[in-house]
Amino acid sequence: MSKLSIQNLTFTYADGAMALRDINLAVVPNELFVILGPSRSGKTTLLRLLNRLSDLIEGTQRQGTVLFSGQDIFSDGTDVIDLRRRISMVFAVPTPLPGTIYDNLTYGLKMAGIKDKMTLDERAERSLRQAALWDEVKDRLNDSAFALSGGQKQRLCLARSLALEPEVILLDNPTSGLDPISTSIVEESLYQLKQQYTIIMVPHSVQQASRVADRVAFFLDGEIVEIGDQTDIFIHPQDQRTEDYVTGRFG
Repeated sequence: MSKLSIQNLTFTYADGAMALRDINLAVVPNELFVILGPSRSGKTTLLRLLNRLSDLIEGTQRQGTVLFSGQDIFSDGTDVIDLRRRISMVFAVPTPLPGTIYDNLTYGLKMAGIKDKMTLDERAERSLRQAALWDEVKDRLNDSAFALSGGQKQRLCLARSLALEPEVILLDNPTSGLDPISTSIVEESLYQLKQQYTIIMVPHSVQQASRVADRVAFFLDGEIVEIGDQTDIFIHPQDQRTEDYVTGRFG
């Protein structure tokens, strides 16, 4: 059974611009699914739809269905707060909360009603280990989160999401602006994370997509051009537009 099934999904902004047109794709559990494409191809719009951040944009129109573990995320009975815990999103620009590193990791847990100190400590440590950050900050948990480097802040934001024990992680260009070492650390952590989570990622580059993806969907002008595994997309693409994009001839 698919973890997420997107069926005939179309999304239009208030100005009439159609960001997504008749999208159909399925993401299976424990895969790293990459959404690849040029700017304004609908990648981030799709991520925001999957945990209903799109609800915050006025005047939009949506047709189609998104099933999460078989349930329609747009049904009237959907608990949107719970949905956003179960489908968590990490943005391109890291945004730590005011307060300490520990505060960042436990804020969401406390808002969810978890008060036990041992549980909070365990969740904080586990999420930092999963985000490959524990060894760097284990003696600094009471320091300000703003004192971290850019790469560390991004991994903290990932750890903050992991602390809530989501089922799906949405990553919107999570290594944008990071140095090569920090990028490598984030990418390496993804191999471990997909053993426990389903990951949908908009990558920083074609090269990054080729390194981390299990499957790839190539988007262009709000439509899916091609879906396939690494070999399908990066070595034997079926559509000329896909080949032009992954080989750098697009334009």
